[in-house]
Amino acid sequence: MSDELTLKWGALKGWRIESDAAIAAADKLFATPRSMSVMMQRDTPEEKKLLCDLIDAVDCELIYLDWDGKYVTKDEAKKYVMDYER
Repeated sequence: MSDELTLKWGALKGWRIESDAAIAAADKLFATPRSMSVMMQRDTPEEKKLLCDLIDAVDCELIYLDWDGKYVTKDEAKKYVMDYER
């Protein structure tokens, strides 16, 4: 079984992570203030970097973009996170 991430509005919407590297990266991200609503989440540049670290750490090849309804590569997912403006 591999890890999974779902992104929406430039933020982390959902996840299923089991790999040690992804759990460690998620712990760092979840140590920052998080909104209960992905729609309300406003990541700082540092939090975006932590999310990109999580994307790199997950044991999967593709990340799901919920709003677009498609899977993208890790590089595309990181660009989506870093470039997303509200």
